Amino acid sequence: MLLEIDHHSGEPIYRQIIRQIRRQIMTGQLKQTDQLQTVRDLAARLNVNPMTVSKAYSFLEAEGLVERKRGIGLFVAKIKNDDRKRIKARLLNTIIDKAAITAVQLGMSEDEAVKAFKKYYGKYNSKNRRQE
Repeated sequence: MLLEIDHHSGEPIYRQIIRQIRRQIMTGQLKQTDQLQTVRDLAARLNVNPMTVSKAYSFLEAEGLVERKRGIGLFVAKIKNDDRKRIKARLLNTIIDKAAITAVQLGMSEDEAVKAFKKYYGKYNSKNRRQE
């Protein structure tokens, strides 16, 4: 589990941990039944307070993304396809919201913003790259 914490970003560390683990679960980097690092080990590796990691893990557990097996640890939970789609849509909508605000602030037209999105989507979409 690869996590990178920016101590100067202004975003609370527990939220950075949640966001990154959530994304890794949604992209399949962390798979169902994969075990998460212990609170103590992850806190030591990230150089943060163990309570910060515990808080992040509690939020992920409340979301149903991880499940606790008493005496063993935390594991990636089985996520229903409908829930997976809903979570992915929410993650993307958050990012698109920020991009739309930035486009409006820069004075870009909707067509320019959509064209920029399509350009980058095409650039990074592996299905399109294989056809080239």
